[in-house]
Amino acid sequence: MTPACAEAMREELRDLLYTKRPEMARTAEWAASNGDRSENADYHYAKRALRRFDSRIRFLSKRLEGAQIIDPVAQGKVAGVKVLFGATVTVDEEGEEKVYSIVGVDETAPGRGVISWVSPLGKALLGKREGDVVTFVAPKGERELEILKVEYRPIAVGVVPAPEEDDAEENDG
Repeated sequence: MTPACAEAMREELRDLLYTKRPEMARTAEWAASNGDRSENADYHYAKRALRRFDSRIRFLSKRLEGAQIIDPVAQGKVAGVKVLFGATVTVDEEGEEKVYSIVGVDETAPGRGVISWVSPLGKALLGKREGDVVTFVAPKGERELEILKVEYRPIAVGVVPAPEEDDAEENDG
């Protein structure tokens, strides 16, 4: 992952550990003190929220523990014009210029051209150089593009947020 992603994950983890979870624990304690827990909606909501926070804390902790953090600028000193993780690649696809930055799975934003190194396009670009023509299979069929420019610059992206349980429940029907 990029340094920006690692920092965003650390910030979210700090927020969960030192702000959100303690506040929700106090809410659960208050709700439990109101008596019968079997029909206490505040208590059940707080317990569900605590489980969700704990799950996200475990996820972030494991991701950060096993992460290999690669600075795109430093990577450029090693890579030269070869496409590696952290590269920002300008391509020509059917006469249209597009720019893609190759990042980790936790920081993708395909609509903004920030793609994962394990995506079909990311895999196809890795190891290639300026001037190479790349063909790969995308969900909408086979695509071909030419690599015009390879750069290594800071990539400011966020972290893919955790799915919200409440949203999923509302959309179920």
